[in-house]
Amino acid sequence: MTQNLLRKILCSFFFVLGGLLYSQTVTGTVSDASGTLPGVNVIVKGTSNGVQSDLDGTYSLDNVATDAVLVFSYLGYKTQEVAVDGRSTIDVTLEEDIAQLDAVVVVGYGNQVRKEITTAVTSVGEEEFNQGVINNASQLLQGKVAGLSIYNKGGNPNDNGVIRLRGLSTVGGNTEPLVVIDGVLGQSLNNVDPSDIKNITVLKDGSAAAIYGSRASSGVILVTTKSGRSNQPFSVEYNGQYGVSNAVNQVEIMNRSQFLATGGTDLGADTDWIDEVTRSAFSQVHNIAATGGSENSNYRVAVNYRDTEGILLNSGFEQLNIRGNFTGTLFDDKLRINFNSAFTQRESDFGFNEALRYAIVYNPTAPVLGSDAPFPFNSEQFGGYFETLGLFDSFNPVSIAEQNRNEGTQTTINYNADFRYSFSDDLTATLNLGNQITKTNNNQYYPTTSFFRGGAVSPFRKGRADFYTSEAQTRTLELFGTYNKSFGDFFRMKLDGGYSWQESDFNEYYLQVGDFPPGVDFDFSNAIEVSQDLNEAGRVIANSGRNDDDRIIAFFLRGNFTFDDAIYLSASLRREGSSRFGADNQWGTFPSVAVGADLNNYLKWDNISLLKARLGYGVTGAIPPGVGLSQTTYNVINGAGGFGSSSTGIGTRLANPDLKWEEKRELNFGIELVMDRLSATLDIYDRDIVDFISNVAIDAAANSGFTSQFQNAGELNTKGVELAVNYDILRNDKVNYNMGLVLSTYETVLEKNAGGDRTIANLGAPGQNDTNVILVREGEEVGQIWGPVFTGDVDANGSPILADINGDGVLLTDQGSALAEDGDFKKLGQGFPEFELGWSHRVQFGNWDVNAFFRGAFGHSLVNTFRAFYEPRIGSQSSYNYVNTELARDDIRTAQFSSYYVEKADFFRLDNLTVGYNFDIKDSFIKSARVSLTAQNLFTITDYTGADPEPSFQDRGSVANGDGLGGANVLAPGVDRRYNYFNSSTFTLGLNVKF
Repeated sequence: MTQNLLRKILCSFFFVLGGLLYSQTVTGTVSDASGTLPGVNVIVKGTSNGVQSDLDGTYSLDNVATDAVLVFSYLGYKTQEVAVDGRSTIDVTLEEDIAQLDAVVVVGYGNQVRKEITTAVTSVGEEEFNQGVINNASQLLQGKVAGLSIYNKGGNPNDNGVIRLRGLSTVGGNTEPLVVIDGVLGQSLNNVDPSDIKNITVLKDGSAAAIYGSRASSGVILVTTKSGRSNQPFSVEYNGQYGVSNAVNQVEIMNRSQFLATGGTDLGADTDWIDEVTRSAFSQVHNIAATGGSENSNYRVAVNYRDTEGILLNSGFEQLNIRGNFTGTLFDDKLRINFNSAFTQRESDFGFNEALRYAIVYNPTAPVLGSDAPFPFNSEQFGGYFETLGLFDSFNPVSIAEQNRNEGTQTTINYNADFRYSFSDDLTATLNLGNQITKTNNNQYYPTTSFFRGGAVSPFRKGRADFYTSEAQTRTLELFGTYNKSFGDFFRMKLDGGYSWQESDFNEYYLQVGDFPPGVDFDFSNAIEVSQDLNEAGRVIANSGRNDDDRIIAFFLRGNFTFDDAIYLSASLRREGSSRFGADNQWGTFPSVAVGADLNNYLKWDNISLLKARLGYGVTGAIPPGVGLSQTTYNVINGAGGFGSSSTGIGTRLANPDLKWEEKRELNFGIELVMDRLSATLDIYDRDIVDFISNVAIDAAANSGFTSQFQNAGELNTKGVELAVNYDILRNDKVNYNMGLVLSTYETVLEKNAGGDRTIANLGAPGQNDTNVILVREGEEVGQIWGPVFTGDVDANGSPILADINGDGVLLTDQGSALAEDGDFKKLGQGFPEFELGWSHRVQFGNWDVNAFFRGAFGHSLVNTFRAFYEPRIGSQSSYNYVNTELARDDIRTAQFSSYYVEKADFFRLDNLTVGYNFDIKDSFIKSARVSLTAQNLFTITDYTGADPEPSFQDRGSVANGDGLGGANVLAPGVDRRYNYFNSSTFTLGLNVKF
């Protein structure tokens, strides 16, 4: 017995000694994109030999064989295997794993484990965001989420673009998703710097969004900003970007020689007007963030500065963001206090898009300056610029851009605090308090020498100034509790319930003055004073103002239940009241229920981590787009004397005390698959918008002179399919290559409409002022481009010959005949795309990484208004230039809308290409450094001849709607208006340094 024991001891000794002779100690640092990571598991593969990284992310692992493989794993991150290859120092950067089944996802009023989510939810981490010059946080997600459409038509840095989730969600209200930043509702993506965002979660279906009630009819975007970590040493991070942008895909027009060959008027010069009003635009971004934490607290403070020029002269913005996040715990970690504050100030030069429009049509033989004219010209009255007098709608583009001012300032202060107290491991209560104040000033100034809107040759309105100011404040209070309880291994539940209160105040004032007397020095800082002086002479053109207040209160409940770690059930109920409705309809109820099951828990298929099927149904609502719509409103018209003069009230909108909640009812079926290298999600949905709220034109004679009334005007139905696939093509210690693909398709049908069948979106081109191009008809798809068909032939007068579609020998192309189902009009195209695509590639090899992102939209058409306005070779317009695309025909000399001006606008674009390099730095002061080069909008494959093939989701023309109500019309997609900003390509050099 003793000999056997001694023999075992000796064998063990020599075994250990042999291992030590061929092993070593390996040290290093583990980090992610934000900094070092504590608590990462570092294990020798195939053994139990392992450690965890310390608070500063460092680790030291003994007894590691020179040919061993180290496994680095951490919750929420992709596991990495790294061969030692005799090295004694191995630093690793972990990548977040969105497919991690146990990862925690923000879902609104709390978190939920990813595998237990029963609704359509997509979460995007910062490592997946789009790169380069990002002017608005929404651009981070462009093409990344199936069903989320984000379009910035043109390259205007001041344009926030259009955000749509699963198509059209309403007709008369807000069509963009609710934005929640760090738990505070009703925020703007303009008020958070893209550099401060850690994660964005999109709640797509009704069952996911119902917890937010009326705010969530168009979906929900949850933004989580970066914060510090407990026990994190003080660190500083700098991000810098320098970019340059240039115009691409300009509208093709005639040069001087081509213009003169058509019989154009020769004014002696040779001017490229597009080149004169555009430029190489430079941008810079600087972001400094300080982060740290102790055992009971952490913090992050960031300062961001952005200076972005637009390619149009005198357009761009400067923005300063300051954001601070602090978290601390008290009373043995029972009380957690989180305080967030943010300051944003944006100074914008909006420029004048009209300068681009007139650059297309202005005579290419005209000089920029009057002094360069080949004939006597009094240019002093126009500030030295040349102007073509006596012509309709003809203004010097350079004068528009340089003489006039169009600027604005917006300041937003936002602060919120939440207090979470843990009564036990199972029960917590949270109090959220928030306040946001936004002040806006937008001003336009046209001097007395401005021919464009200033009236330099008019006996009245010698100069003009528009002054707009507004202030909005929103206060939020939310109190809710959470109860978690597990009953053995078979059943666990999580219950949430609470109260939400939000109050908003809004006031605005608008003033327009003109006809400046000599010697008046007008500045926006003294606008009120000057306007009062001008008022005495009757020079106030217009003034108006309003004050609104709005309140929403709600009670909500939600339950999540898990059975056998494989069957998941969730249900919620929100009861909400809004002051925007009359007394009988102030309250709405919004329920949801969803169920999911991990089928592979029972099928036990190899290599599959998750095979989940889910089904959800939810109801959300929408409130009216403004305050007091259930009441009669009047416009107060000042008398000739302006301020202090007698006024008259004119009825504009008839009361509707029966106005009630708009509801979205959505059924969603989804399947999720997660394997070792592959994850995929498929969603199929059917959504009804019931009693949508819209401003409906009414008979003034029958309604005491009132012309419109907000009504529950109809119903919409949208059906769609979404697919998201993510695949690790290569994954080893040498190369990692990941590919992601998102696809979506949907169709929206107008089921009912109180406004009746009609055509809208007036073209407004010369000779076509009575031409509407979008059909609105019950029972048919929304967004149909409608009109006569061009046969391809032209008569002796230069008029296009149109098709006699019904074959009756009579050609009817007037608007009165447009709605005839057996007439000579037909569908020429669809304004909404049939399907949208996002295709991403991420490659890492050594210290290098390459990210490429392609995006496309297919099946949509656009009415090319540039061609419809300026392409026909009308002889009487010899003083205007012509659009000269590849589709132009010299024999068409009459303005007539038809299929000739409707173009397929399918496109496939390399949206983003980034090449980055991470330096190996051993210096104790600099922890890491990275440089990158990003190209945006590198190329576009399309047959569209206009400036930008991006879909136009709504018609923004004020009188272009054809219904007399003005404003943007979401029922009229597919009209590419002339005021759109040109697109641009951008190259950006980036630097990231962590100290």
